[in-house]
Amino acid sequence: MAEPKPLSGVFSVLSTPFSADDSIDHQTLKREIDWLISHRVDGFVLAMVSEVLRLSAHERRELAQSVLQFAAGRLPLVTSVGAESTRVAIQLAQWAQEDGATAVMATPPTSFAALSNEVAKYYIAIIESVDIPVIVQDASNYLGQPLEISLYVELINKYGESRVQFKPEAKPVATRLQQLKEASGARARVFEGQGGADLMDTYPIGIVGTMPGAEIPWALVALWEALESGDMRRAAEIHAPIAEMVSYQTTLDSYVAVEKYLLVKQGIFESSRQRGPVGFQLDHQVTQAIDTAYTKLIELLKR
Repeated sequence: MAEPKPLSGVFSVLSTPFSADDSIDHQTLKREIDWLISHRVDGFVLAMVSEVLRLSAHERRELAQSVLQFAAGRLPLVTSVGAESTRVAIQLAQWAQEDGATAVMATPPTSFAALSNEVAKYYIAIIESVDIPVIVQDASNYLGQPLEISLYVELINKYGESRVQFKPEAKPVATRLQQLKEASGARARVFEGQGGADLMDTYPIGIVGTMPGAEIPWALVALWEALESGDMRRAAEIHAPIAEMVSYQTTLDSYVAVEKYLLVKQGIFESSRQRGPVGFQLDHQVTQAIDTAYTKLIELLKR
């Protein structure tokens, strides 16, 4: 059997649409997937901004199964399996593999500060429970605590860089990425995870892709292509309004709120409904700033 193509490029983190009764809106989800494919993204991700923390374990599986059905093999899916216990994370990972996900991604527990050796055992258990790649996500810019660089290196040494990949989001991202590169002998396969805001700093250090939200795929694909072609001037132009937009997405709920606002604005979602309770609501000032940055992007990409 041929080796699967390594994951790289723009992997859009799907936004989960909800109906008025808070159930998953599968019709809108299909529209989102088709729209993202039309904008030439390289893959899909179900992760924290997909509101997986507000879904039951069975809803998480239901959501992933729907994505796989609607994508119909056109693009790979990375499914979040992070949980508050190792047992649940393993169950989610095994379901993901059974259902056809290309890889899984796991945050450590978010509601408490697990001991370092316990976090290591958690990741080892997930990795050894499946045959597909596992992406280790440090989401401490939103929730939880930063993962130690030594853990990344331990996992690469034990399982190899194809089997274990990384999405480090602890601040300062570029500094920690440089440390990881040096400690791993440049073996780590890393995805940027700040909505594209850190791409100008992290791309030169060495990353294989980015996992932004689903709201402006056309802009992120253009930015990634500019970086890949070496057109740093064009990349910087596109990056500026993206970074401006992300500056208002400082918490998990603010990220989701802006993402869904823009998906409604573009006619992909009918509603910006989030599962409550939420910790952020858009106000006029933020909405106006997002609209300004969005308009700048539209104008830039016409040129």
